Amino acid sequence: MDLLQILGLAAAVFTTAANIPQTIKVIKTRSTKSLSTATYAMLFIGMILWVVYGVLRNDLPVILANAIAGSLCGIILFIKLWARFNPGKKNTD
Repeated sequence: MDLLQILGLAAAVFTTAANIPQTIKVIKTRSTKSLSTATYAMLFIGMILWVVYGVLRNDLPVILANAIAGSLCGIILFIKLWARFNPGKKNTD
């Protein structure tokens, strides 16, 4: 493993891990009121596209980091949309 791969893996770990605290908070509180639906939708789509790019380039760090981060953003987006389209549940939107 060369320095460039180590750098890529370190970047992947930090950017992926940055999504964990927000996802945990949303799951625990079910509150997404202060979060932007558009932001999470764009992040989710972007991360899916990065996974496709990583697969086409056979770039494992890009695939893993964006698949995990995309899953975390997808959870937040799902909870956000669920609250919006299911009024009568706990008001989180």
